[in-house]
Amino acid sequence: MTQGKGHRRATMPIAAAYARVSTQRQTDSQSIESQIERLRAHAHAQHWELPADYVFRDDGYSGASLQRPGLDHLRDAAARARLDHILITAPDRLARNYVHQVLLVEELERHGAAVGFLDRPMSRDPHDQLLLQIRGAVAEYERVLIVERTRRGRLRKLQAGTLLPWTKPPYGYRVDPDHPRDPTGVRIDEAEAMVVRDIFRWYAEDGMSLYGLGQQLERLGIASPAGCPAWCPATLCHVLTNPTYVGQVFANRTRSRALTTRRSALAPVGRHSSGKSRREPGEWIAVAPVPALVSPAQFEQAAERLVYNRQMARRNNRAHDYLLRGLVSCGHCRYGCVGRCQKGHYDYYVCRTTARLRATGVRCPARFIPAMALDDLVWRDLCQLLETPEMIAQAMERARGGHWLPQERQAGRANLLRGRAALEQQIERLTEAYLAGIVSLEEYKRRRRDAEARLAALARQEQELIADIDRQSSTASLAAHADAFCQRVRCGLAEADFERRRALVELLIDRVIVTDSEVEIRYVFPTSSDGERKRFCRLRMDYQPCFLDDDDRKDVPRPGTGFLLELGQARQESGDVAAGHRVLRHLLAAARSEGGDDPG
Repeated sequence: MTQGKGHRRATMPIAAAYARVSTQRQTDSQSIESQIERLRAHAHAQHWELPADYVFRDDGYSGASLQRPGLDHLRDAAARARLDHILITAPDRLARNYVHQVLLVEELERHGAAVGFLDRPMSRDPHDQLLLQIRGAVAEYERVLIVERTRRGRLRKLQAGTLLPWTKPPYGYRVDPDHPRDPTGVRIDEAEAMVVRDIFRWYAEDGMSLYGLGQQLERLGIASPAGCPAWCPATLCHVLTNPTYVGQVFANRTRSRALTTRRSALAPVGRHSSGKSRREPGEWIAVAPVPALVSPAQFEQAAERLVYNRQMARRNNRAHDYLLRGLVSCGHCRYGCVGRCQKGHYDYYVCRTTARLRATGVRCPARFIPAMALDDLVWRDLCQLLETPEMIAQAMERARGGHWLPQERQAGRANLLRGRAALEQQIERLTEAYLAGIVSLEEYKRRRRDAEARLAALARQEQELIADIDRQSSTASLAAHADAFCQRVRCGLAEADFERRRALVELLIDRVIVTDSEVEIRYVFPTSSDGERKRFCRLRMDYQPCFLDDDDRKDVPRPGTGFLLELGQARQESGDVAAGHRVLRHLLAAARSEGGDDPG
């Protein structure tokens, strides 16, 4: 009897639910919980199974963006071909943009899941489809109106001096908890205000550096505004440049812009794809006066010192030649390394997080990397690779075999394989249920026919993926250009000076990752003449999304979908580039002993 129940449960249609609210206020008012309760009740009424891990939710995410964790998990679950139905209360909960609605519905239904809306159930009837389009366009127009009205209303309140531009007060101030955006409720926190005054005095008058300020505050046991025991230089710089401490609150000080740098060259692209840049002081909006913590003269003195220190910073020092400057990353913490000269003649690549992690009580285990030994190692390997272009041709042959597909296609191929396995298992369970007499012959034929249709759809998708790969990679032409490039470049490698070596390293090496005695070199090779004019970091699909158009931006792989060995073509107009990883294991202990004592 227990076995019969297990078969009946296995053949029950599986549903998923998705709910979303845009603001934290809606989250606090349990608005999303009411959506989920309605979806659960509907699934129960239809006798569908709705597992707890198939209830996806996005609390406080705008429907105008597709970068939502709950939506990503729903799309991944549908790609694995494990869902029969997807329930949503209304189309605007899925997306505010009509184009996004159509794309998402088509994607989910392509994987075999039927999308249903509770408030506005739709069918394949042309009239219903037209109504869905009209409702999507109205929802998109409504959102644009709401955003514009909110922006203009906030701007008028800022100009009138009745609204603070920040939701969290700067360090050293407190606001009225009942009216946190009221400028008249701003007051001084004397304990934090003393710390702010000390920061300005130590920096402007005593000449202490930003790192020195952080160490001084750590020794005194003063936590940062975020509650961390260590103060990072960015936080201190923000304190020293905040005009609120002079006694005036300003709004409209920054503008949004596309990101041009990343936290780490090895970390995946984060959720936020935009940064901020400083506006000219003439564009600022004076909101309201507040109690001052420092004098204008002291604030100007700190600003002048910041400009001077920026000009004299160590990063501007070119006294020491580092062949791999800006290309070395720590294999432990995945952050970049900087060059450092010890005792006047010992050069090292040092993980930049060593000091910061040590301040928090956890030391990065990475040791100091001898710069000369690593430079020689990488240069010798680069010369060897240029002398043997057959290695590049073999890598491209492997790419045609599917081993080094681009990350998004590798993830898509894996999803197709998992989906096919799940459907085959579903057909097997359905057959067992029919043989056990749990389902009728008509029901068995109908469900098997649906599963086989979905299997055929997956097979067509796989064929399209293979055809796309074949169109993108022509091994003969790529290998021929790579061979010609190697022949041009390897002439004069032995007599190349530092400038030529540096230019060649910047063109052909994407990253050098050092993990203890293991060195991983990520090479890139141009596959057309245009690819020789721009560094690979400007072309990588998962490197800087600001260089992608709207069509390519949605293909940026999410964290966890990467593949270590990849060889692909970047789809930019500036040229194609082939990328491959080469892992070398060398013992650097001897090099460290020859270079002197290891400070790490």
